[in-house]
Amino acid sequence: MENGPGRELGAFLRSRRERLTPGEVGLPGSPRRRTPGLRRGEVAELAGISSSWYAWLEQGRVRTTEQVLRSVARALLLDEDETEHVLSFVERAVPAASAPRWVSRNLLSLVEALAPNPAVVLDPHWDLLAWNIGYAALLTDPARLTPKERNLLWLVFRWPPARSLLAEWEPEARSLLGQFRARAARHPEDGRYAEITAELLADRDAARWYGARETAGFHPAVRRFRHPVAGDLRLRYVKLAAVDEPGHHLLAYLPDDPRTESAVSAL
Repeated sequence: MENGPGRELGAFLRSRRERLTPGEVGLPGSPRRRTPGLRRGEVAELAGISSSWYAWLEQGRVRTTEQVLRSVARALLLDEDETEHVLSFVERAVPAASAPRWVSRNLLSLVEALAPNPAVVLDPHWDLLAWNIGYAALLTDPARLTPKERNLLWLVFRWPPARSLLAEWEPEARSLLGQFRARAARHPEDGRYAEITAELLADRDAARWYGARETAGFHPAVRRFRHPVAGDLRLRYVKLAAVDEPGHHLLAYLPDDPRTESAVSAL
């Protein structure tokens, strides 16, 4: 972990350590405490590891095990998504650049067969590789965008209509950004992640949330849309990994009630 991912893990742990108070973890406070949050030694004691080892972990100088990281996560009171983010650094991540930029005939046929329900194929950077007419009608036709703009994060943060189209834009945008940040953190050498991040940071909200090192995981949920033609829609997100195309995911939007089903068909 001496490389970029190790430094990113260390920075994340430090940010979570600094947001805690001694009282939150059952430690006595001290009027002499000059820095915010817990001390490294306090986290190490709570996690049952040596102070020097935890210091090296924050500095990105050591590799460690899932067991140690789980102990640190408990000591820092991390939630489920934050814990999963920390544990992801144990595994050797498959380089995102190794995923193909093309979509197989089988996967493309599946996307088209899901119409009129919106569906799209994403690569590891969440670039849009294929989509159906339902997706183009729900949001916008990606064919009208430049190749670098055909990205799910770009649509949410840099495409102006998204903020009115998504009924709960802020929580959804923050969750999506947290998921992306967790992925990008494991590939600091990947130029496409860096390119997307630079574009996102031009948005004031994205820059604030990204700077806070917020992270999140994908959870199936019902999303509400305020479509200018179809009206209010309730769509369930379903995300599936393509086993025969490593790194690719199929994201489908399925109607959650009869009215939405009729409206989507009309689109």
